Amino acid sequence: MATRLLRVNSALRTYTNKTNLVKTQKQWKSTSPLLKELLINQPATKITTLDCGMKVASEDSGAPTATVGLWIDAGSRFETDDNNGVAHFMEHMAFKGTTKRSQTDLELEIENMGAHLNAYTSREQTVFYAKCLSQDVPKAIEILSDIIQNSKLGESEIERERSVILREMQEVETNLQEVVFDHLHASAYQGTPLGKTILGPTKNIKSITRNDLVEYVKSYYGPPRFVLAGAGGVDHKSLVDLADKHFGKMKGPFYDEIPPVTQPCRYTGSEIRVRDDSIPLAHIAIAVEGAGWADADNIPLMVANTLMGAWDRSQGGGVNSANLLARSAAFEGSCHSYQSFNTCYKDTGLWGVYYVCDPMQCETFSLNIQGEWMRLCVSVTEKEVERAKNILKTNMLLQLDGTTAICEDIGRQILCYDRRIPLHELEARIDSVTASNIHDIGMKYIYDQCPVIAAVGPVENLPDYTWLRAGMYRIRL
Repeated sequence: MATRLLRVNSALRTYTNKTNLVKTQKQWKSTSPLLKELLINQPATKITTLDCGMKVASEDSGAPTATVGLWIDAGSRFETDDNNGVAHFMEHMAFKGTTKRSQTDLELEIENMGAHLNAYTSREQTVFYAKCLSQDVPKAIEILSDIIQNSKLGESEIERERSVILREMQEVETNLQEVVFDHLHASAYQGTPLGKTILGPTKNIKSITRNDLVEYVKSYYGPPRFVLAGAGGVDHKSLVDLADKHFGKMKGPFYDEIPPVTQPCRYTGSEIRVRDDSIPLAHIAIAVEGAGWADADNIPLMVANTLMGAWDRSQGGGVNSANLLARSAAFEGSCHSYQSFNTCYKDTGLWGVYYVCDPMQCETFSLNIQGEWMRLCVSVTEKEVERAKNILKTNMLLQLDGTTAICEDIGRQILCYDRRIPLHELEARIDSVTASNIHDIGMKYIYDQCPVIAAVGPVENLPDYTWLRAGMYRIRL
């Protein structure tokens, strides 16, 4: 019997070696030639810079619909303590009527086109965009031009919008994830513009005047800060002509005095805890300083972020997950959900994990996170990295589903990189990441670094900051 087992074992080893079932790297190269060909043959992103300094970028896919938008290099990062919230306030006021159209006329015109007009404000960008039929692109750009250059900013509209923004702030305060991330930025970038909230403090919203809005537009709304992006059924030459027609004579920004040079926002390892035992679950984020958009470390960080993954207890297959952190969360019941994040800005970023757990599980899952971080530093395997790269590439392509997503990608990348990275180049850069790169990234950004922590809810069980700081390294004998 023993002899037979030895023979079977020997035969299995021979078969395994012949069929490459356990060989490394070659088997894991899963990107097919067909996918490479598809990525290379994607429509080109054409970019033109107008004489006024405005950039026009588009990708023509020949679709019957299109998304066009204005990406502005201005957000809450460019505000002061006195006018924090003005960028978001201006975003609201842009839809409240112009010198050519009343608010009702604007809404009816958009509705009659069957189009969608929207906007959002982030810490570094303000965006206005329209989704419409491809033949309505000229009208959409004319409307975008009108709301940017000719907003009426009437006193009655300002007062009415004050109440709207204050209600929006109340809604945000009920979203504990938003609250935690605002606290995380306030703690990580304390004393710098990135530490401010996008909506601003209540006292500012109540006191912002028409003059504040006019000064903000005068200082930051100008062609050198604009990118007109288009995706779908858009012809680049026609888009350039439309941009020149509607924005070419626009001047600025204008300054009463030379503006200060934008200083890097200093990161500070620290924590903020808002203990509230009336909340049923603890909401916690723990992060370290990451890389900026254009930093060479950003791609390996994206892969490392995918390795950390995300999990929710409503998902199936938790204990059988290939992700160790998700597996431990499911097996131990140490959290209800978690998601890793890699938030980038021009010169810095935050890389970490946000999780929701029961009151007495804060310590357990924070230990699990730090254990997984240490594993990234020294022992993550090539197989895990290959799987993460495949997941990252899949997510990257899924996020570009639709003209609005592509338009957003174009506008953001032109502002952040001054070009749009082709998909095949991005795929090649992801493919080049190895386990050794992940170890290096871990040692650079995690090992013996000061974390930043934001926690809201019943967080009595969350360990002291000095204890969490001590968990950022391991002594190996």
